[in-house]
Amino acid sequence: MFLLAEGSTHHHTPLIVEFLNYYFGEPVYKFQIAYIKPLWDKYVFSHFGTSAEKVFGPYTPENAIPWYTVMFVIACILTVVTIWILRGKLSEDDPSHGQLTLEAAFLALQDLVKDVIGEHGLKYFPVVATFACLILVSNLMGLFPLFMAPTASINVTLALGITSFIYYNYIGIKENGLIAHLGHLAGPIWWIAPLIFLIELFSNLIRPFTLGVRLFANMYADEQIASIISGLFPPFTQILVPVVLLVLAVFIAVVQTLVFTLLSMIYISEVSHPSHDDEHAHGEHMATT
Repeated sequence: MFLLAEGSTHHHTPLIVEFLNYYFGEPVYKFQIAYIKPLWDKYVFSHFGTSAEKVFGPYTPENAIPWYTVMFVIACILTVVTIWILRGKLSEDDPSHGQLTLEAAFLALQDLVKDVIGEHGLKYFPVVATFACLILVSNLMGLFPLFMAPTASINVTLALGITSFIYYNYIGIKENGLIAHLGHLAGPIWWIAPLIFLIELFSNLIRPFTLGVRLFANMYADEQIASIISGLFPPFTQILVPVVLLVLAVFIAVVQTLVFTLLSMIYISEVSHPSHDDEHAHGEHMATT
């Protein structure tokens, strides 16, 4: 965990985070000091002449459970609850407004998966949809009192970027094998393959970082700008500005969700391909039409 992001947010810690640290911070702090901090110092930071506290900040019972961890767990719970509420009692004859909304979002994302990955990409739809729902809820949490957007922390966005990176590489290795998966990075031209391989390898290795930083930078900047503008001429800007910026904040939250999800789909499309059965079925379909 990188407490740099936590220390630079300049936000008041949400009450629920203070509550959890008040009651559970002490045992978590003792565990970190006894086990986590020594591991960081011995195996990582000792090689760079620094320490965990210099990088992460001081370990205290008050910050033992970081705000972004609490907010992300809440985002996961809210995502499940929101989908459950919108789904309601499924009905083909008399669908509720929530069901229609959920179906519209489902079909839009499904069409996007087909366009970017292909028909065979529908088997990856559950993971792609999970990314989309979770990131959207996380982005929107900052608009509500007592909450902060977990995606305004680099820790959360880097974790999401690493998850996307691991998933699409898992797909590539599973479908193509390790050698073929690495081989596609070299390109088709043999005499320049070593150079292309190094370039593509570096490009792939920095993808988790670019995914995480892009999402973090936009959400963090959105919160900081709203906070600064709201404090210019209180109480007027504290009441009027948030209302005016609400539409922009929702737009940014949706766009950043789309960008992260779309890039993840593009990465999947690079390593995935339709199976022979899918190609055969598609050929028969084209022949009959």
